[in-house]
Amino acid sequence: MENKIPKKRDSKWVKKLKQKIYTWHRTIGIITVIPVIFWCLSGIMHPFMAHFFKPTIANERLEKTTIAPADIPLSIQTVLAKNNLKQIKNFRIVSFNNGHFYQVKTVDNILHYFNAATAAELANGDVKYAEYLSRYFLDDQKSKVVSSEILTEFDSQYKYVNRYLPVYKLSFERDDAMQVYVETSSSKLATFNPKSRQFFIWFFDVFHNWSFLDAITNNAIRVWIMMLLLSIIVLSALSGIVIYGLFWKVFKKQVPTADATTKLRFNHRKIGIAVAFVTLTFALSGAYHAFSKLKPNNLSSMVYEPTIDVAKLSVENNKLALDWSAFLNSSLIQLKDDVYYQVVLKGEEKKTKTIYINAKNGTINKNTELEYVQFLAHHFSDKLNGKAACCDMQEPEERETSTDISEAKILETKTLYDFEKREYGFVNKRLPVVKLAYDTPEKATYYIEPSSSHLAAVITNAERLEGYSFAIFHKFLFMDWAGKGIRDLVTVIAAMGLLTVSILGLLLFLKVKK
Repeated sequence: MENKIPKKRDSKWVKKLKQKIYTWHRTIGIITVIPVIFWCLSGIMHPFMAHFFKPTIANERLEKTTIAPADIPLSIQTVLAKNNLKQIKNFRIVSFNNGHFYQVKTVDNILHYFNAATAAELANGDVKYAEYLSRYFLDDQKSKVVSSEILTEFDSQYKYVNRYLPVYKLSFERDDAMQVYVETSSSKLATFNPKSRQFFIWFFDVFHNWSFLDAITNNAIRVWIMMLLLSIIVLSALSGIVIYGLFWKVFKKQVPTADATTKLRFNHRKIGIAVAFVTLTFALSGAYHAFSKLKPNNLSSMVYEPTIDVAKLSVENNKLALDWSAFLNSSLIQLKDDVYYQVVLKGEEKKTKTIYINAKNGTINKNTELEYVQFLAHHFSDKLNGKAACCDMQEPEERETSTDISEAKILETKTLYDFEKREYGFVNKRLPVVKLAYDTPEKATYYIEPSSSHLAAVITNAERLEGYSFAIFHKFLFMDWAGKGIRDLVTVIAAMGLLTVSILGLLLFLKVKK
């Protein structure tokens, strides 16, 4: 007679541990089930709307046309003198309503429009130009403008991702209730929102970014609440994996029966273990991304606009020695004590090239742009690190941060005419920009838009790590090799899997509680 080996049974403390983990899993899972459902639904909408229902507009950018000296018979000096303006921030030329105008930014940061042939100011010029741009982008000259307003801050419909401020928001009386946002100082389309996109932005903002918490608390509390719940989701996923591991021998023998509760358990476990990895990646990358939002982002205010004395403009702008057949526009920059005309010319392959002409003697300096963007990078570095005059009493070591480049040498200088996939993507909006990579411990890289004297982006190793984490584990950019359509499809499937396991868990909880 054979001796039967007795089955090994768990000790009492092991049984209690399993019961505790199972109870913890149910408890922490039910705490976050509603947030997970909202996050999944809004997350699914993002690639779905962006890929399958992406809105379109007739013109995404203003076509650049050459300007002849005959189009601007009066120089900027003459126009400013006739209007008693001795100091300005900047000027450029805009063409609309069958005329050419000097768009002048005065020291009070207001844009004025002066006819280049008569020097007369156009009444409500900025409002009229905003409408002209909006209608041009829409290719719609008939629809009624329902409202026109200027935004100086980002709001629930015009998010920080759009970058440009201030902008005009124009709403049109159309079937799609189109809203168009334009930056008149650069003639750029900031964004456009038809009725369908307006709803999507609201839904995503409320249920994915939890903007409703900003209305009752503040950004810091909103971020910490989201991070707390995301941490609980991570614990829920880990506890589910542990339970599956502890009870694997039991689970593998189970088969779904006609009993509804048993079926729910079976499907919840099978789907749950299948989406456990993406649950962890979604939650961890989301928490990391949310944490990065605790740091205020003030890029929209990072612009260099010194007051320029008109007396320094000795050479008239309409008499500059240049190739006028390629002339597109001009503006001003101030570098140290010198003022230059920043002249934009037609280049090859629809690109532009910029030359810098000294406004005092009319000479061209080929190195001015490089000197200027380096000056701007140090100016913005000082501004970001609190090195303004008011803060000069601080000790240097207290002021230095990861973005401080005061003592660093340049590793790379490069002009970007197109967005990059890795670091400077389309989300940064501004082009062309000059990339300045510095030899700092955090490898600080500044992206400067010379045409507007704006800081387009500043990126350190910390931002790179967070950016890669969010791109790879939250937006599935590792699937780019298969194309955007496949990538979006995989993202939707992953989110739907997580949504399904959450709903099954909720149903199971409710059934067991009965």
